[in-house]
Amino acid sequence: MNPPLKLVGNSERADGRSCDQLRPIRVTYDAFGYASGSVLFEIGNTKVLCAISLNVGVPPFLKGKRTGWLTAEYAMLPTSTVTRTQREAITQKRSGRGTEISRLIGRALRAVTNLDILGERTITIDCDVLQADGGTRTAAISGAYLALKEAETRWLAAKIIHEPCVLGDIAAISVGVVDGIPMVDLDCAEDNRAEGDFNFVLTSEGNIIEIQGAVEHGNAIPWSNFDTIRNLAVNGVKTLFDSLPPMPIHKSVVQSDRVPLFSLKNRLEKLS
Repeated sequence: MNPPLKLVGNSERADGRSCDQLRPIRVTYDAFGYASGSVLFEIGNTKVLCAISLNVGVPPFLKGKRTGWLTAEYAMLPTSTVTRTQREAITQKRSGRGTEISRLIGRALRAVTNLDILGERTITIDCDVLQADGGTRTAAISGAYLALKEAETRWLAAKIIHEPCVLGDIAAISVGVVDGIPMVDLDCAEDNRAEGDFNFVLTSEGNIIEIQGAVEHGNAIPWSNFDTIRNLAVNGVKTLFDSLPPMPIHKSVVQSDRVPLFSLKNRLEKLS
């Protein structure tokens, strides 16, 4: 029989956090001049740059159906880790991990996006990891959602779309079991030691979009302890939303003195 999890409120985490405490969160909006929406999302030492673009056209299976599509690309920059990561352009091969995370981000955002409003256009979400210290996929999802909300504001103002396309609020957080103790928002050192690691994509109300998870080292986790893990995730996502700064109203929504974002509308009209 597997030993029960140590359901305690505090632990000997290296950074002094309690089991249910997130790392500091910082959000920088409007990071790119050419993107419809862009966010630098930082949680602890993990930093992910998320950008949104909108282009005419959809995959072949959607042509003629008067609906749009949303896809995502995730990549780690070469010096985002202690040991340099080689660029995929050099290896000419997509990493299995990058492909899997790209699909996860796309699924998560499609779950809360009304694609019919786009017409036959495709939203592309680019998530580039600038620095990795655990939780890069969950940070990418949270940052991508915020960037998409920012893009939606601009598309509405430019009359590229005529009603909101984002139907709900989502965020993602990791929960792991380290030395028998469940804890939220693992950093890299904790993740490397974890007996079990789960990624939760949840709505702001705590409802499930997707859950990923597995155990390692043969330490199966009893169902009786899963409620603790779930509660850490739900409360962690609530804390994340409570920590977000308000989305600024950029001058570019009304009158831009930066890269002319609304030329996007003209480009789309010429291509369509």
